[in-house]
Amino acid sequence: MGMLENKVAIITGASSGIGRAAALLFSAEGAAVVLNARGKAALETVSEEIRAAGGRVRIVVGDASLPETHEELVADAVSSFGGLDIAFNNAATIGPIKPLADVAVSEWQETLATTLTSAFLGSRCQIPAMLKRGNGTIIFTSSFVGTSVGLPGMAVYAAAKAGLMGLVKGITADYAAQGIRANALLPGGTDTAMAGDEAQKQWAAGLHAMKRIAHPDEIARAALFLASPMSSFVAGSALFADGGNAAVK
Repeated sequence: MGMLENKVAIITGASSGIGRAAALLFSAEGAAVVLNARGKAALETVSEEIRAAGGRVRIVVGDASLPETHEELVADAVSSFGGLDIAFNNAATIGPIKPLADVAVSEWQETLATTLTSAFLGSRCQIPAMLKRGNGTIIFTSSFVGTSVGLPGMAVYAAAKAGLMGLVKGITADYAAQGIRANALLPGGTDTAMAGDEAQKQWAAGLHAMKRIAHPDEIARAALFLASPMSSFVAGSALFADGGNAAVK
């Protein structure tokens, strides 16, 4: 029996990086997964890998900043697998890398839409389905950026990621007594396409006490803890999986 046996999970941003690693891991631990990303080909590749391993999977190609994408994800989870237990709201964008006064309003709006509004839209659809099950867990991918440290040129990203902590606290206040656990996962630098080139990765490694960045699987395992019964009394929290980054700032 896997840690997520007989559970149903939605994962956004599932075509690459942390989302892809979580999709493979959650499936291997027994969950039926409903996956979302904008890129159809990459999402289908993840889906095929899960099916080849004997997993149950559905995909919804769409923009996580649109309400209809989340409505379709939840509807698919319910119709295909009978309900919803877990949501890993992981979709995000780095946004503009520039000083705040140089940021266009459109860049601000796009970054918040993809990173913060998408999490609100997802939760808004996911919570009613979880209440029908009597419990559920929602995980947001936040960041050490904006919570423990500011980085030059990343004020917009920091604001979006820090805003997720407000959602975590608000959902906890509203729904924890009804069995819904909301938590934020705060990765450090992770070896994904968003991490940049080798020079940028080496610079990021130096920020961490462990003097390296994470592999996506390491962050996925932290998400698995929050998704599983092992974290049954963890609600409204921020779990740093950041190689000691926050500890040495």
